[in-house]
Amino acid sequence: MRPVPLRSTSPLILGAHLSIAGGLHKALLRAADLGCNALQIFTHSPVQWRVKPLIPEEIARFRETRASLGSIAVASHAGYLINLASPERALRERSIRMMIRELERCEALGVALLVFHPGAHMGGGEARGLRRVASSLRKIHASTAGFEVKTVVENTAGQGSNLGWRFEQIAHIIDLAGDASRLRVCFDTAHAFAAGYDLRNRGLYEEMWRQVEGLIGLKNIAIFHLNDATAVCGSLVDRHAHIGQGQIGQRPFGWILRDGRFARVMKVIETPKQAGMDRKNLALLRRLTRSPAIRGA
Repeated sequence: MRPVPLRSTSPLILGAHLSIAGGLHKALLRAADLGCNALQIFTHSPVQWRVKPLIPEEIARFRETRASLGSIAVASHAGYLINLASPERALRERSIRMMIRELERCEALGVALLVFHPGAHMGGGEARGLRRVASSLRKIHASTAGFEVKTVVENTAGQGSNLGWRFEQIAHIIDLAGDASRLRVCFDTAHAFAAGYDLRNRGLYEEMWRQVEGLIGLKNIAIFHLNDATAVCGSLVDRHAHIGQGQIGQRPFGWILRDGRFARVMKVIETPKQAGMDRKNLALLRRLTRSPAIRGA
């Protein structure tokens, strides 16, 4: 199951997670300035439960700005306080309400994907935690029936009691949640590496994709988070690094970018926000896309 070099006429769908400071539409303008045809945003502060409702003018300005820029893919990332796996009923119910609000915001804005972390079982046990995530998703989807936005579960680094660090766990959530048509998957390179998937070795890289295909289906990967990692493989430590400046190195990003199976999948960076580095990271990824095929481990 070796990847083939990109032969698609489709453009690379590449961007970054960008700030909404000054208004949601400003993130679109920042993406355009970086030469991106994709971006990820928070639609509100990710560390607060209180969310100011979107007003019609704000929605209209976002949609009009997006239309003026041509084809640009947009994903949103759910807030960090959400924990659908929590054994504490009050926190879990609050998380469900927040996820519904997040999906409503995405639907209003025309954002296609809402990425979320499955949550932490907080000592309640993996099996129960996974069941709680799935049960929460059933309630969320029942309350947002008919929505076009997809709920996208992100693989995690496995830090603490966080779930979703093994693809078996993500597959179990999808199976238990019931309506697979509402769910997709986000693949974060730094998280996968921290969880023990060694992307640097070509054989192990391909074995990982065979596992993903068997458990989840490659067609269900809706977005990549392209991040290098500061900690060693299998550390379970969630720390992002600039592309090629961490433990993963440049080569695996080239494999992903030139893999025809993922040619039409959105790819965004979530690398550290340091002056000028988004532009440098994106330029490097574009060069890796054009590089000759890399052979060997």
